[in-house]
This record gives sequence, C-alpha cells and structure tokens, in this order.
Amino acid sequence: MNQSPLISVRELAVLLGQRGVSIVDASWHMPIEQRDPNAEYLCAHIPGAVFFDIDAIADQTSGLPHMLAAEKIFGAAVSDLGINQDDKIIVYDSVGLFSAARIWWNFRIAGVRQVYVLDGGLPAWRDLGLPLEKGAPAKTPGRFPAHYNRALVRSFEQMLANAQSGDEQIIDARAGDRFRGEMAEPRAGLASGHILGSLSLPFTNLIVNGRLRPADELRRAFAEIEINLEQPVVTTCGSGVTAAVLALALSVIGRNDVAIYDGSWSEWGGRPESADLIATGK
Repeated sequence: MNQSPLISVRELAVLLGQRGVSIVDASWHMPIEQRDPNAEYLCAHIPGAVFFDIDAIADQTSGLPHMLAAEKIFGAAVSDLGINQDDKIIVYDSVGLFSAARIWWNFRIAGVRQVYVLDGGLPAWRDLGLPLEKGAPAKTPGRFPAHYNRALVRSFEQMLANAQSGDEQIIDARAGDRFRGEMAEPRAGLASGHILGSLSLPFTNLIVNGRLRPADELRRAFAEIEINLEQPVVTTCGSGVTAAVLALALSVIGRNDVAIYDGSWSEWGGRPESADLIATGK
C-alpha cells in the first residue's frame, strides 16, 4: 500500500485473515435516520470485522455526543475488540464514506501508524460480490496502550482563542444552510450559524457515490474557499464526525497535520462563552 489513507476493496480482499490486520466497522447514522448500525453489522459485515460503537467508546461525562474517550478508556475498549496498536487497521462504514473517517482519526491520534479507510466502504465491497458474514466474530484481546497526539485535537478553549486571533483556518463540514444559520440545528438548544471567521465546505461536496473525489478535485474544492494549504487548518462540523471527512480529504492531498475541533457545533452552539463569536450568512 502507498501513503494514501485510502485502501481499495481489492487490496483489502487480499488481506483478509492475515495476522496483524484488523478490520473495523465504524458505521454510525444520524438519529433522524432511525437506523441501528450494530444490528446491521450483525446481519452482514466484512469477514473478521469488529464493530466500533462511536457512542459507547467515548467520553460519557462531557454531555456532548461521541467525544473522544480518555486514553485509558479508548485503549481498553479497543484492546477488548482484539486490536493491537501495531496492527494494520482498515476502517469502513455502511454508507460508503461518513463515520469511518472519524474512527480513522481516532486511531491516528492514538498512535496507529497504519490505519486506512476503505474506499467506497461496505457498498463497494458488496458491488464486487465479495464475501460477507453474520454475527460477531470471536475475539482474542489485543494490546493497545493509547497515547494521544493532542496536536490533532482542538478544545473549546483553543477554538475560542483561535476565533479571536484567526491564527488557524477553520473549515466547517456542515451543510451550507446550517452554516449560514438559515435553519434550526437538529440538536435542541443550539444557536444557529457558524464560528466567526470559519469557512464553509460541506463534506458532501467532496464525495461522489460514497467515495472521495479524485485528489485534483479535492485540491480545487479547498482552493475555491481560499484555503491556504501551507497554513494551519482545523475542521469542525455538528458533532465531530464529518469534520473528519475533511481531514481525510486533506490527508489525501498531503496535509496530515490537520486538527479537528472535537466538540464542534454541539459544544460551540450551546456555550454562552462563544455567543459573541457566532456569525450567520456567508
């Protein structure tokens, strides 16, 4: 495999059953969709894949959705899934590309050197008629001593400082109408709008048929919103999931140091300290 964060279904098919390879189903859906990703996983998944529950392997004390878990909690949960830190880890989701990018980021910041997103996800695997299995596979506990690279995470306090200083470019992955404040947020109690100074690039603009667009098109998309790829970038979204799609796209075009605002709009739109740093419109 090359240095791309993506792996093809054909490449993964060759790796099935090999030692040191862990496959992770990281499917997650917005609550409005009323889908149960774990139940879907148990019905059909790539052979040997384990299910990563984004909402369970998370900080349960923050009051915010699927926030990054403490290192020891993350490491223990991933070890229980049978994953080792030096494994080659391939992450996918059931829609093509959505939540898989978030768990790719989780593993990256936890010190995994070889972690990839399956290009096209489960739909691409199905399209080639490759095998599926049901139920949960037997697991032998792994060893995963997580040590986070905090340079790839931004806190509320860091974002407050950044919104005032403009030191880092902020890209928002939410839909344009949410960014502009033209509709109510899906989570109750949140203000509408965006972080002052941030730029809008809906993650859906970077995806076609469940796959990231080619690298030249990704570069063009970031250029169109006047992102300087030589300067620091932070991505954000509604709850830290689709912000990772932007980070994945930036990794494809060579930027592997992009940070994600973990709390994203679920935090920013509900905190009184940021009320004066919320903008609407373009």
